[in-house]
Amino acid sequence: MNRNINKGRPNKSTPGQKGTSGKREGKSRVSGREGKSNFTEKEGERKFAGKEGQGSLAAKKKVIKLNNKTEATPKKRVPVTRNRPVKTATSGEMRLNRYIANAGVCSRREADKYIVAGLVTVNGKTVTELGVKVKMSDDVRFDGRKLLAEKKVYLLLNKPKDFVTTTDDPHAEHTVMDLVKDACEERIYPVGRLDKSTTGILLFTNDGELSDRLTHPSHKMKKIYQVTLDKPLTKNHMVQIADGIELEDGPVAADAISYIDATAKNEVGIEIHSGRNRIVRRMFEHLGYRVRKLDRVYFAGLTKKNLPRGKWRFLSHKEVQFLQMK
Repeated sequence: MNRNINKGRPNKSTPGQKGTSGKREGKSRVSGREGKSNFTEKEGERKFAGKEGQGSLAAKKKVIKLNNKTEATPKKRVPVTRNRPVKTATSGEMRLNRYIANAGVCSRREADKYIVAGLVTVNGKTVTELGVKVKMSDDVRFDGRKLLAEKKVYLLLNKPKDFVTTTDDPHAEHTVMDLVKDACEERIYPVGRLDKSTTGILLFTNDGELSDRLTHPSHKMKKIYQVTLDKPLTKNHMVQIADGIELEDGPVAADAISYIDATAKNEVGIEIHSGRNRIVRRMFEHLGYRVRKLDRVYFAGLTKKNLPRGKWRFLSHKEVQFLQMK
């Protein structure tokens, strides 16, 4: 007896062709069906999640996952090593650019530029050659200011509202430096910026090289914000933000976006790596929304878990190692 083995099997479209629905298959960075999204925080993990539903848009989603563990660790174990300055076997010297970077002035690459420009002196003599080595006891000065190769400090602050992210602003009533002024003897400074009305995590350090890495656009450091708008965000506008919009200083797109609460659609979570000034606020303002609250909940693997607003803490050794691997 002959049987039709193809009977009952659905037709499959060939690669590159449209499916039976007439729509091309693909993925989107927008979360799932309206009314089914939620925002959960459980066992050290915060998630912007969507539940897949019916329709072409609902079937396309991207979920933001936020690891709230205070000790961020890489997937693979890395042998623990001590951070020591580069020294010779007998003289205890280190390269001048590293000495300047250890003092928290800038990165080693930038220090080379300052050396060549004649802004650095060693024991009263101007040094313009690269590769010069100095001792810890030497008098090293940058632009006339004596430098000390002090120990590295890494501090995390949960910034409150109405504090300006600056080290010195005579016109500012409150700055973030007021909140960490008694934290340590070393001179630390904020990594990146949060505008006056934005709250959330802000990193401080005197490690110029690490600061340069975390803020440089080429490294695309991941940041997640919780946004409260003046009105519900439409699904169409959410798609536009995910696909990219054109601002006055160029195009920008969210890496992922989702509703936090399915019932209150004026609250969304957005993941973005751009470091442009007020970029999150400007994206929503471009589409006719006003941002009432903006809170950064994630930066470069760090979260504000167990860190109350206005309080700070030092990073753990594992967290520092994780940042140095970026």
